[in-house]
Amino acid sequence: MTAPAAPTGFSGSAQEMSLVAFSAVATLTLLLCVMTGPDRDDLDEFYTGYGSLSPLRNGLAIAGDYISAATVLGTGGVIALCGYDGVVLALSTALSLLLLMFLLAEPLRNAGRFTMGDALTRRMPGRCVRITACAVTIASLLPLMLVQLAGTGQLMAFILGFSGESLQTGCVVGLGALMIAYAAIGGMKGTALIQILKIVMLVGSGSVVALLILHRFDWDPGALFAAAARQSGAGPAFLHSGLEFGTAGRSRLDMIASELTVVLGGACLPHITMRMYTASSARQVRRSLSWAVSLVALFVLVVTVVALGATALVGRTAITTADAQGNTAYLLGSRAAFGAGVSTAETFLFTLVTTAIFLTLLASVAGMILACANSLAHDVFAARGRRMPARREMTLARLSALAIGVPTILLATLVQHHSLQPLVTLSFCLGASALAPALVYSLFWRRYTRSGLMATLIGGSLTVLLLMPGTNLVSGSPVSAFPDADFNWFPFTTTGIVSIPAGFLLGWLGTIASGRRTAEEQRRQYEAVESWILAGAVRRGE
Repeated sequence: MTAPAAPTGFSGSAQEMSLVAFSAVATLTLLLCVMTGPDRDDLDEFYTGYGSLSPLRNGLAIAGDYISAATVLGTGGVIALCGYDGVVLALSTALSLLLLMFLLAEPLRNAGRFTMGDALTRRMPGRCVRITACAVTIASLLPLMLVQLAGTGQLMAFILGFSGESLQTGCVVGLGALMIAYAAIGGMKGTALIQILKIVMLVGSGSVVALLILHRFDWDPGALFAAAARQSGAGPAFLHSGLEFGTAGRSRLDMIASELTVVLGGACLPHITMRMYTASSARQVRRSLSWAVSLVALFVLVVTVVALGATALVGRTAITTADAQGNTAYLLGSRAAFGAGVSTAETFLFTLVTTAIFLTLLASVAGMILACANSLAHDVFAARGRRMPARREMTLARLSALAIGVPTILLATLVQHHSLQPLVTLSFCLGASALAPALVYSLFWRRYTRSGLMATLIGGSLTVLLLMPGTNLVSGSPVSAFPDADFNWFPFTTTGIVSIPAGFLLGWLGTIASGRRTAEEQRRQYEAVESWILAGAVRRGE
């Protein structure tokens, strides 16, 4: 997001009420983390919350982790500005959870215990695997954390009406410290409660706003779409494919690659997969994800209606004036739903919307910091040989949250005035190109070897990192991260068209290069744990 260049239209009472609500939510959620925080020597409680959440509450937490601020604001902006292409992108987010639910969730829960490294080393033990898994976990989540934190200052400025850079940076630092505290104090159970509160507020307030928008169009979705097309500046093209990516052959390929990256990457990001370990059984995983998929599908409908309402009621010009990429469309649509005269009740509802977005920022980064800290403590420090005492590992996990959070805050203050879309794309590309092939091969391919796994994780990640600087999100266009430069040698929006096949291919080549004898040994090792992974007979350590 960029700082607003025009008045937002939010009344002084709405801004004052939002500030009070933000302060109250920050205090309440920190208190919840303190009250629900684990004992100092209880690893299972810190890492998984003992699997004590019911399927409904776990499903709410999964949906809360999955719907980040980047999803709410970024997807809403694409829908508001690009119409049909944005709606397809939103549907891809729901499809991603369906993929996780039907393909990976149960084997992942059965194979792992606390982290991604646990799942990958179930059949291929080794510290090098754990360290690599930790590195890819941090690399895939750090860009998303930067996006959430960097957007915090701009969001506060947009809602509360201040524009000073020092105040925006202060918001980033202060809220970043709060998010570190959530992860370090609350552990899995504390962050789960925040995610539950966030998703209830977000979906609840958004549903009411969506109904108000539909009411303004006499409950006729067709009238809403038609009005949005008229105000979009694109006419009928707004309701057809091609407004975001174009209609040429290469543009179609770019669109398919982008959707595939969202589907595969979203399902395999570590802060989502770690929620699989909080379920007490494979049956609980299925039920939890059923709730999560339903909630995400409902939110896709909500964000579609609100974003289209922003275009129809406010217009494309006002949206792009506030933010060139449309990240404020969800807030502008929520404000426009009330019309010119806003009652006290409507001001309160709008405050709920802004507070839900604020809480989404807090909860998203807290969950990601927790996933990175857990991996750093459990996969790197606690796996050095001799069994580490539980209390010491717990202390390391909390210190790891600080070690991850502080550099993230510093980097966020540096990137907050640049386009953040390349960072979002980078995270999803790493999830789709490195983590997705590694999980699919590790969970289902009997002959997969350690060399193949390392080739997948390292090779897939390096392919993404080499290609990403050349994409058109980084340079070559007015909305890229470096609009005044042009080193766009890879003319696609994501790296997925090359990096996803490369991740799978490198895993296959690494396995083939290991030799037949090694592959047969891995096949026997896999068969020894196959009943655990696929049938969920028992989890190691239970």
